[in-house]
Amino acid sequence: MTKILLQLNNVRQAYGKQAVISDLTLSLQKGQIGCLLGPSGCGKTTVLRCIAGFESVLAGEIYLNGVCVSSTKVFVPPEQRRIGMVFQDYALFPHLDVAANIGFGLHRLAKRERERRVDELLHVVHLTEASRKYPHELSGGQQQRVALARALAPKPELLLLDEPFSNLDISLRERLSIEVREIIKNQCTTAILVTHDQAEAFAIADEIGVMHRGEIQQLDTAFNLYHRPVNRFVADFIGQGVFLPGKVIDARQVEIELGVLQGETLHKHASGSIVDVLLRPDDIVHDNTSALQATIVSKAFRGAEILYTLRLAGGDRVLALVPSHHNHAVGEKIGIKLEVDHIVAFQQLEL
Repeated sequence: MTKILLQLNNVRQAYGKQAVISDLTLSLQKGQIGCLLGPSGCGKTTVLRCIAGFESVLAGEIYLNGVCVSSTKVFVPPEQRRIGMVFQDYALFPHLDVAANIGFGLHRLAKRERERRVDELLHVVHLTEASRKYPHELSGGQQQRVALARALAPKPELLLLDEPFSNLDISLRERLSIEVREIIKNQCTTAILVTHDQAEAFAIADEIGVMHRGEIQQLDTAFNLYHRPVNRFVADFIGQGVFLPGKVIDARQVEIELGVLQGETLHKHASGSIVDVLLRPDDIVHDNTSALQATIVSKAFRGAEILYTLRLAGGDRVLALVPSHHNHAVGEKIGIKLEVDHIVAFQQLEL
């Protein structure tokens, strides 16, 4: 049976009268990579600081490996929690070379054992050739890998990553996200990432908790967050999409301007009720043979694809991702068809 390494039970935290975390419950299995994803101010970094021991909790408990490390009665200091931390700004020692930075937290080990561990991690993060370089001689991506290796060196119970790629450009961020996941998995380390970037969360984490106003709205896989959001906030925050009005026919069907959709997610809505139906850009497929037409309002070239904003006959707008060799002009009408595998519908908002 898989062991729960980290458990948060009804954790609360506030700054003055301002609640930051509200009754947050979360568990993380050994070897799993979790993520707290959300906009600025949602409380995700505060959760990380409470886990690390940089802040106490107002209520609830935090357990690490079955031992309570934080509650209203217990507080284990950060240095006794066996937690590694990777910061946003790398926090490398400028006067130490790469090898010395990585080995900084290994002073209790014998010299030969310390050198063996440093050499192992230099190999893991692909920086063996840079072992004698100093931080200012490295690229941002290399510095981040040094910071990761330093955090992993003492073999922590848990690794915390606080917005680790926010100082890097987008292309490097995407590549490094994949590398970091491989490194963490290679070391059999349990980790939590905090980020506002969905691409990072999707690339690294096994499970993602979407946070809003100090609460986890949904803890799930990337696939389910995108295709099966539990509420309107998650639907809006994850990916792109628009809402079209629809009328529920029965538990399996809903009618929108573009036709009748069929699925199994309408049990919450009574027949005849009016709902907002979420359509993702990948739900709208370009089809020159289709009698259903839409007018291009705007377009955004994305290399392999073009994201079109389309106006339907009734005036509503939808998004469509189309292979970029179909390069149509703004104002042009194109044929479209629906390919919806997951119906997502919410009660229509009252104006």
